[in-house]
Amino acid sequence: MKVKICGIRDIATALSAIESGADALGFVFAQSKRRIEPEEAGKIIRQLPEDLLKVGVFVNETKENIDKIVEITRINVIQLHGDETPEFSSAFSIPVIKALSVGSAEDLSKLDEYSSEYFLLDSPKGKYRGGNGVSFDWSILNEKHFLDKKIILAGGLNPDNVAEGIKTANPYMVDVSSGVETEGKKDLGKIERFIDKARSLEREEVK
Repeated sequence: MKVKICGIRDIATALSAIESGADALGFVFAQSKRRIEPEEAGKIIRQLPEDLLKVGVFVNETKENIDKIVEITRINVIQLHGDETPEFSSAFSIPVIKALSVGSAEDLSKLDEYSSEYFLLDSPKGKYRGGNGVSFDWSILNEKHFLDKKIILAGGLNPDNVAEGIKTANPYMVDVSSGVETEGKKDLGKIERFIDKARSLEREEVK
């Protein structure tokens, strides 16, 4: 099971997450308490492995600004977490994660409108788009056959429920931010536990 740790703001957390087994790190460039300046993100990303997914998170940003931040930071994946259209989402030269808010099974029909490389299924928006620590009813994903779509499960995941989320939704990847924080800051112990829980479930299934 692949794991994305979102809301990275310093090199120590980034390197610790990678050492624990993270496959992707997310850097938030939208309005958020986890927002990071592009120049600072670039300094961190230049110290990370080439093959790691370095994801930039945007909400209703212009293509011009996204392209500029891609150039500054060297992120290699764009996550669109707003109301971006299918046309806008397909206008980039690097892979795109289109985030969709899921409140009911009907919301999953939006998947067929986009041609993005990945889809992140998150809880309905709260104060911010994502990172609100609230989960949705994962069982509704059982009603949808995703075929070749790479689904990233997000929203309210933490070390205690990530195994349940994986068993219920069978995603391509799981994404976590607030669920591995203590008092608003990334908790390296929680990150390690989260990744271990996701990996251990996979190990159990292989046996």
